[in-house]
Amino acid sequence: MPETRTNQEAAVITLPHQDWSDVPLASIDAVAALEQGKVLFFPHLAFNLSEAEKKLLTPELVDPKRKNISYQPEQQKLTGVALADKYEMVQKLLARHHQACQALIISVLPEYRHALHMPTNSLRLHPISAWKASTSWRKDDTRLHVDAFPSRPNYGERILRIFTNINPHGENRLWRVGEPFPELAQRFLPRLKPYSPFISWLQDKIGITKTHRSHYDHLMLQMHDVMKADLEYQKNGPQQAVEFPPGSSWICFSDQTPHAAMAGQFMLEQTFLLPVNAMKTPQNAPLKVLETLLHKPLV
Repeated sequence: MPETRTNQEAAVITLPHQDWSDVPLASIDAVAALEQGKVLFFPHLAFNLSEAEKKLLTPELVDPKRKNISYQPEQQKLTGVALADKYEMVQKLLARHHQACQALIISVLPEYRHALHMPTNSLRLHPISAWKASTSWRKDDTRLHVDAFPSRPNYGERILRIFTNINPHGENRLWRVGEPFPELAQRFLPRLKPYSPFISWLQDKIGITKTHRSHYDHLMLQMHDVMKADLEYQKNGPQQAVEFPPGSSWICFSDQTPHAAMAGQFMLEQTFLLPVNAMKTPQNAPLKVLETLLHKPLV
């Protein structure tokens, strides 16, 4: 491991919660830390599964054509379940995790409670090593990256994710966490391809994207790809190894915090979108950072 590492104490903020609705400590401003790109780590915040639910922890449950099982709670829409007789139990499990995440938001990030939208919950059952062996480098999440949606432009809205390690065999989820977003943007911005409004229009018309891809969405997707393609940066760029044991949870803005999942299996993940104007410090949003560097609006 190279010496140019971020300091773990600077990259990760540890919180003592043992319950999803615990009252936070007044001395910790979790919102401010999160908006600076920190990972909020809850080493004792477990999501307990029943004995019947533990039997769901097998990759055979996932549709071979999909990476994960996905649940949209507002539509009660579940996709990616390969075994029809397990459908109802999976839906109840993901609905319960979604409810727990809502309680955690109210407890730790109350400023966001009325602004978060488009929730999606995922059950990740494949070992990272197996998925890495069968996917392209662009989809290889063992490479440091910031999240961007190729087909679903989000026009600068934040991607907030809550992760929970539910591994029943004592296996940690291993991550690498990278440098602050302003430094990342300055590093890679000169290497990104120019934005073409015509290509964006064409991609929308032929169905590659669900809506028109903005200049911001173009840059974030480019950054995602250029980061993953740079093997020297992957090896020697600023980063910190972090372990998330079973029975722990963590939160980050995955569009802002460079991250890579190196090892582990069995995880629950809740995703929300957050408007930039709902942030406590909007200037920390990737949209605002990129607009400041380029001196023009991007959406």
